[in-house]
Amino acid sequence: MIGTWERETVADGDVDVQGTVADGFEPVRDAFADNFARRGERGAAVAVYRDGRKVVDLWGGTRDADGGTEPWRRGTAQVVRSATKGVAAAVLLVLHQRGQVDLDAPVGTYWPEFKANGKERVLVRHLLAHRAGLPVLDTPLTPAQAVDGVSGPRAVAAQAPAWEPGTDHGYHAQTYSWLLGELVLRVTGRSIGEWVAQEISTPLGLDLWIGLPDAERGRVGRVAAITAPAAPASAGLRVRPKASVADAYRDPASLTHRAFAAIEPPADENDPAYRAAELPASAGIATADALARFYASLTGVVDGGRRLFAPATLTMARSEESAGPDRVLVVNTRFGLGYMLHGPASPLLAPGSFGHPGRGGSLAFADPESGIAFGYVTNGMQKNVTADPRAQALVRAVGRALAG
Repeated sequence: MIGTWERETVADGDVDVQGTVADGFEPVRDAFADNFARRGERGAAVAVYRDGRKVVDLWGGTRDADGGTEPWRRGTAQVVRSATKGVAAAVLLVLHQRGQVDLDAPVGTYWPEFKANGKERVLVRHLLAHRAGLPVLDTPLTPAQAVDGVSGPRAVAAQAPAWEPGTDHGYHAQTYSWLLGELVLRVTGRSIGEWVAQEISTPLGLDLWIGLPDAERGRVGRVAAITAPAAPASAGLRVRPKASVADAYRDPASLTHRAFAAIEPPADENDPAYRAAELPASAGIATADALARFYASLTGVVDGGRRLFAPATLTMARSEESAGPDRVLVVNTRFGLGYMLHGPASPLLAPGSFGHPGRGGSLAFADPESGIAFGYVTNGMQKNVTADPRAQALVRAVGRALAG
């Protein structure tokens, strides 16, 4: 049984970790404080729901990672990068649930221009499972083109696949934005940001946006790249894997480099224009609580609210669609319909967990078997793609709390 709330502030050096944990979830509080002491955290928040009830709500550090001193407060939001993909996937799955989208229909059924250059047989499910063969653009978009709402969809519609669609998988790091965003627009007549605001964020009371409104700008902290502290000698020998995404990224001709460089030069994530853009692959903005509550709504009813996924949709979302060597991320990855599944490349809580990390830190997922929904956001972006050590420390702490 979940215990009562324990309200406190935990001082850790110069960092005050604030918030609440339910009885038994103290390991998450300790791990969160430890991230500031040992893992270079600057500002972050973590939230956990169990069976639709919030059991962890913690925040600490500064709102801005690039030298600001304003403290992180309850309700501070951050860019969550690819953790946005899990929200975008839910849009298409709910549309399928309502009978508005057939996952096994060709994308060209809804978006006729998409059929160009051998894409007639690309199915909607291929977009969700990173099997469309479209992770790169022959001509990258400028930041201005990436956010104009026209150039991105036009580019992916004209692009020839890098492999035969449906035969293999590779992470669609940036092109996922224009593929899913345009498909939702063609099906519903609404932009994906509008759809999320009207059908997910407002009904569920989520501080979560794909396309940040001007009125919310002041709540969002500034992100910055940070360097993780070196592991102590006692951590033991670390064997370098035979292949890594970092190695592949350094090769400008690789699918890895080209996938992440579909916007070139890279967009400034602190630019108001970027934050206002509806880029569901990378530019969502959310609080940790919003991400956790969103995933709680996929698996069950939240605090008397509605449930987003019917049981059959939940089963589809976390059923394996892609597995094995990823043509973009190089390592073995596993995907359901729009969600990363638990595995070596993206360790989650348990084998049945599903969710999505954001490159450099953020993580959100659900584990239906334990009733856990988890959200973590940070302003300090470290050099990782899927398994940030700060997020992983928190996930392990949740596991310890459940083990009792």
